Amino acid sequence: MTLLATSFFLPLIAVLVGTRWVLTWLLRKQILDHPNERSSHSRPTPRGGGLAVTPAILLAWIGLSCLAARAGGLGQAWTPVTGALILLILSWMDDESGLSARLRLGVHAFVVAVGLAAWPADQLLCQNLLPFWADRLIAFGAWLWFVNLFNFMDGIDGISGVETTTVGIGLTGVSLLSGDIGNAALAIVLVGAALGFLMWNWHPAKIFLGDSGSVPIGYLLGWLLLSAAGHGHWAAALILPAYYLTDATLTLTRRALRGERIWEAHRQHFYQKAIQGGASHACVASIILLANAILIILAWLSETHLLLALAGAAVDVTLLLMLLNGLGRRAPNYPPSAKPRN
Repeated sequence: MTLLATSFFLPLIAVLVGTRWVLTWLLRKQILDHPNERSSHSRPTPRGGGLAVTPAILLAWIGLSCLAARAGGLGQAWTPVTGALILLILSWMDDESGLSARLRLGVHAFVVAVGLAAWPADQLLCQNLLPFWADRLIAFGAWLWFVNLFNFMDGIDGISGVETTTVGIGLTGVSLLSGDIGNAALAIVLVGAALGFLMWNWHPAKIFLGDSGSVPIGYLLGWLLLSAAGHGHWAAALILPAYYLTDATLTLTRRALRGERIWEAHRQHFYQKAIQGGASHACVASIILLANAILIILAWLSETHLLLALAGAAVDVTLLLMLLNGLGRRAPNYPPSAKPRN
C-alpha cells in the first residue's frame, strides 16, 4: 500500500506545482487558445498543460520500472514511456505551431506499432480466438483509435481529467483484484496526475491540457487497457472507457457518412451539444463523472458477473448519451463547428 500511496501522491503534488510554473511560462509566451465560433470557451486561455502533466507521469512510470527491474521484474513500462515521450514532443510542436494530420497520424501509428512489438507473445487481446497476426492487427487498430479519440474528446473543461481519473481508478481496482500490484501502481499514477491537473482545469479552466497532454495520456491509458485485456480482463477494459469510445465512434461515423473531414475539429460530440444547449462545463463533466463511477463498479463486477456487467454498461452509456442529447436540444441550432484545442 505504501507503493500505491507514493505512486498517487507524488504525481499529484508534482502536477499541482508544475502546472503553476507551466501556466506562468505559457502566459509569458502568450501561447493561448483564443475563442472563435468553433470554441466552447469564452476567453483566451493558455494551452499546453500537458507540459506539466505528461513529464510527471513519465517520471513516475520510469521510477516504477526501475523498482521492478531491481526486484528482478521486467520493468515493462519502458516501452510505453518511450512512445509517450515521442508523442509529447510531437504534440507540443502541434500545440505550438500546428502539424499536418497526416504527420501526426503517421507518428501515432509508429509508436503504437513499436509498443505492440514489445508486447509478450502470450498477451492476446482476443483470448486465442484469432490467429496471432489478426489479434495484433485488432490491437493495433484499437490502440491507435483510442489515442486519437482521447484527443478528439478533450473539448471542455475537466472532461479529460474526469475520464483519466475514473478509468485509472477502475484499472487500479482490476489490477489489485488480480494481484497485479505493478499495473495497479502504473494506473494510480495517472489518477494522481489527473486530479492534480483538475485543480487547474475545472471550470472555469485556468489552463487547457493541449495535445501535449491528451495524446500521450491516451497512449498510456490505451496501453494499460490493452494490457488488462491481454491478461483476461477484456470486459473491464471495454467497460471503463465505454462512454468515450461510444461518443467518439458514433460522432465520427456520422461525420464520415456525411462526407465531412473527420480529422478536422468540430462541435458535434454529445457533450459538446449539451454545452451548446446551455449546460455548464462543470455540469456536463459532473454528469460524465457520475456515469463513469457506475462504469467502474460494473467493470469490477465483470470479474464475476460478466453478462450483467456488460448489459449494465450498455444501459449506463445509453442513458448518458440520451441525457446529453436532451440537454443539447435546448439550443435551437448547432453551429458548424470545431472542438476547441484544449
